[in-house]
Amino acid sequence: MAMRVRWGRALVLCAAVVVAVEAKVPFWGATTSRPLGTDPKTLAQGEWIWDGDAEPRGPMLVIVSLNEQRAYVYRNGVRIGVATASTGKPGYETPTGVFTILQKDEDHRSKTYDDAPMPYQERLTWGGVALHAGGLPGYPSSHGCVHLPSAFARKLFEVSPMGMTVVIAEEGEAPRDVVHPGLLTPVAANGATLDPAPRLEGDQAFRWTPVEGADGPVSLVVSGADQRLLVYRSGFEVGRARVTIRDAKQPLGTHVFQALDHPAGAPMRWKALAVPGYTGTSAAADPAEVQRIVVPGAFLTTLTPLVTPGTTLLVTDAAVLPSTTGVPLQLVTDGPPPAG
Repeated sequence: MAMRVRWGRALVLCAAVVVAVEAKVPFWGATTSRPLGTDPKTLAQGEWIWDGDAEPRGPMLVIVSLNEQRAYVYRNGVRIGVATASTGKPGYETPTGVFTILQKDEDHRSKTYDDAPMPYQERLTWGGVALHAGGLPGYPSSHGCVHLPSAFARKLFEVSPMGMTVVIAEEGEAPRDVVHPGLLTPVAANGATLDPAPRLEGDQAFRWTPVEGADGPVSLVVSGADQRLLVYRSGFEVGRARVTIRDAKQPLGTHVFQALDHPAGAPMRWKALAVPGYTGTSAAADPAEVQRIVVPGAFLTTLTPLVTPGTTLLVTDAAVLPSTTGVPLQLVTDGPPPAG
């Protein structure tokens, strides 16, 4: 009997410790969604809207607007959620660009900032930028992460897949329907006549280096500055090709296209989004602009089967290669950093 009493007291003590630890994790923001149909511009700090049933299936996309301090969630081109947010404070600015969810951790704690709780963390870079529940004072206050209301962060964590695309921009703009952007079409034979660049040697037109175990949505990045097309999958670069930009003196702008779910046999549908911050423009993406990009035909033969709903195409004038001068665009990295 004494042994049972001691074990009972031990269990009670363990439960008390667990409760005490859990109590140290704050709860940020409103506990419930504002009514559906609420204008996002009227959300007070910490408030959010969630309508996960508006579009039950299809690829997801999150847009974080730095100047609005809001995050928008789309599924198959339909907005299913929006929340107030808090991004990086001066000196720790949240980088703009196109990212992929590289890792998820429901109960993450910071290894850099005194074991600070970061519930529902969804990692965007191996350098420490992530989406997670956090403080919402009404202005940028983080060390680079995107803070979200706790209840909203939980809902997003539950439905967002690994490899989901996240766009961080200076301005927010709802996606719009477009026809197929035109990148995956027959191309001219002179697509491999440009100057060499790192990792493409001599007159090498392209490289295809699939990474074992890498699967999930594909991200395509076309850089006008570098005259390159890069292919990423699950945070790993799997291919690279030289491209020709017709009328190269005319800027392409910086835009994101995402392939949507579509009925079998129907043409691929895409959503387009302008991404300000590098070209100084937030004009709507023009599909005709993408048709100026000439890609080696042999490269497209390998790439085309990977273009499925959820594929993201980023077209930008910004540089993506380290050796290029100018403002670089933040991209996903080639896997986690080495141990040690």
